[in-house]
Amino acid sequence: MEAVNAIGRRKAAVARVFVTEGTGKIVINKRELEDYFPSSILQFIVKQPLNKLEVLEKYDIRINMQGGGYKGQAEAARLGIARALVKINPDDKPALRAEGFITRDPRVVERKKPGQPGARKKFQFSKR
Repeated sequence: MEAVNAIGRRKAAVARVFVTEGTGKIVINKRELEDYFPSSILQFIVKQPLNKLEVLEKYDIRINMQGGGYKGQAEAARLGIARALVKINPDDKPALRAEGFITRDPRVVERKKPGQPGARKKFQFSKR
């Protein structure tokens, strides 16, 4: 099997995912998963689609990550991995869809507007 690639996005993070057959090694920006995401919660988020399909030790995964914070990056990686697994075996799509791993989360930060301090916040109004 040649490498299957997919893209996952979340907030400002973009994850380009390459999946090949292997032993379950996950490398992000040439660093091991445990080095890149020291938090076990974020490691769990990245591995969720693999755990759901019970194929954690079946594939090697290489991820090029850009932008965003650590939470957005972990969720972008999860989406990319889920999309790649669906490309490998389309029969897995309903199981991943039921867990919500296929859906791209569209929520992004609202832009700051001119003449006010934030996206929604206004400067304090003074009558006199």
